[in-house]
Amino acid sequence: MARKRSPARLVIALSIAAVLAVFLLYTSIAGGGTPSFTPSELAAQTGPVSLVGQVVGKPTGDANEEGLRFRLRDVKDPSSPTVLVIYKGSVPDLFAPGRDLVVEGELQNGRFVATPGTMVTKCPSKYTAIKPSDQ
Repeated sequence: MARKRSPARLVIALSIAAVLAVFLLYTSIAGGGTPSFTPSELAAQTGPVSLVGQVVGKPTGDANEEGLRFRLRDVKDPSSPTVLVIYKGSVPDLFAPGRDLVVEGELQNGRFVATPGTMVTKCPSKYTAIKPSDQ
């Protein structure tokens, strides 16, 4: 005699899978992250944001005490305005003038006050475009 299985297990499993799928879809569409801006776009923003830019000039200060101070400009536009960043926390080994980086924080009184521990340097490309040769 064959035993009849209850569809309850299948219904519960499919319900859980559907809830997880809806959650994943919502988080991928809604973003859920911090909006990202360049220094030239930063002036009109309020609240926490990610700032993407290139380090300009020599950084000053100490990342542990009063804060590391450096300026960022747009990566693709050397003539763009710069913004002063004040950062406390661990500094990546690759941090240096000319390096592209991302840091989270808020614009306060014309200065970008970064959240400690949010600085991430972008790795330079290992590959460069092949220059056309004069053949």
